[in-house]
Amino acid sequence: MLQIRGLSVSFATASGPLAVTRDVSFSIAPGERLGVVGESGCGKTVTGLSILGLLPRRSTTVSGEILFEGRDLNRLGPEPMRAIRGREIGMIFQEPMTALDPVFTIGEQISEAYRSHFPVGRAQARERAIDSLAQVGIPLPARRFDEYPHQISGGMRQRVMIAMALICEPKLLIADEPTTALDVTVQAQITDLLLELSQNAGTALMFITHDLGVVAEVCTRMITMYAGEVVEDAPIDAALIKPRHPYTSGLLRSLPRLAKRKSLLPSIPGRVPLPSAMPSGCRFLERCGYAQSGCKADQPLAEIESGRLARCSRAADIDLPGATA
Repeated sequence: MLQIRGLSVSFATASGPLAVTRDVSFSIAPGERLGVVGESGCGKTVTGLSILGLLPRRSTTVSGEILFEGRDLNRLGPEPMRAIRGREIGMIFQEPMTALDPVFTIGEQISEAYRSHFPVGRAQARERAIDSLAQVGIPLPARRFDEYPHQISGGMRQRVMIAMALICEPKLLIADEPTTALDVTVQAQITDLLLELSQNAGTALMFITHDLGVVAEVCTRMITMYAGEVVEDAPIDAALIKPRHPYTSGLLRSLPRLAKRKSLLPSIPGRVPLPSAMPSGCRFLERCGYAQSGCKADQPLAEIESGRLARCSRAADIDLPGATA
């Protein structure tokens, strides 16, 4: 359904173009649930926004191919992209309070998304929006339709964003950290809701998150991003049990439940390099405990075994601990 080939994004700055992602390549099959993980600043959200052409055109350069059912979205103009946004590809934004317009009611914002793609009147759009609110588990949906975003809780606002993204029944849903800043109970409800909707409607899901536990529960495949690159791409069980890139292994070992009681929590030393100071060769080199002299050369994203890719020249040589180690 979706094929990303060599996607690179750079922003215009006073000192020249600043590359934030490089050679990002992956695919999503119909009905597949792909988890995208990595630290803040690794390029996850930028990749999601570039798929829908939501990055500012005047200050952003996007190269590579974004093929959706054979169409290169990177070459489409504004009008053809508007026909795809919401209708064929939906998106749940990271912070619903800033994504929702505070001066319009919830119902107006949801029904507008529906009316922009279907030739229906206000009454029919209202009915469809209320059904959509009920579908995502919002109580008293007819009353919520006439309320404003500030009148409902954070969990409710996140459900409203999901209802807005799903009202046109898109083929692909991009969920950008939909459980961030929510309490544990609401996180579980949102996770179960997305999983149920994907399974029942056959909607493909691109799930961007920091929470590896959510990825393990919801997704069928996982890609790890680091410093603007995809460093590993594997089926979810294989990635969690036997990662092939040291960065993926480091993320898994950093989970609190994997640490021994009364011991220091394992962590990855250092920080993600700034886009303006990317090292040559492997971008994880300075933080990697398995680095050798050969790691100073560029690391291509190579197939390690059937269905598994890793951007590491030592992927076949080292035995990395996973979630069960």
